[in-house]
Amino acid sequence: MIRSTRKVPFVAYHLFKKINNLKHTTKSDTIKTWSRASVILPSMVGFTIAVYNGKQHVPLFINDQLIGHRLGEFVPTKTFRSHKVKTSDRKAKRK
Repeated sequence: MIRSTRKVPFVAYHLFKKINNLKHTTKSDTIKTWSRASVILPSMVGFTIAVYNGKQHVPLFINDQLIGHRLGEFVPTKTFRSHKVKTSDRKAKRK
C-alpha cells in the first residue's frame, strides 16, 4: 500500500546514504539494514540489501520489478511449521 500522493516515500536516511556511497565506488557489497519500512526506489536497483527478519539478515537483490514496494514485504518474519498431530495425540482422540 503506497502512502498518499502528496507525501514522499519513506526511506531510512542511513540506508539512502549507504546506497549513494556505494554508487560512487566500484564495490558490490551487501548493505545490512533493519529498516523494513523503507520503500524501494529506482536508485536501489542492482544492489543487494540484507534485511533483518528478527533472527538474521536475509539478502535481497533489488531489480526493477520491486520498485515501490517495501523491503519487509519480501522477507518473511515467521516460519510456518505444519499442523501435524503427533501420533500419541491421534490415538488419544480416537478413544
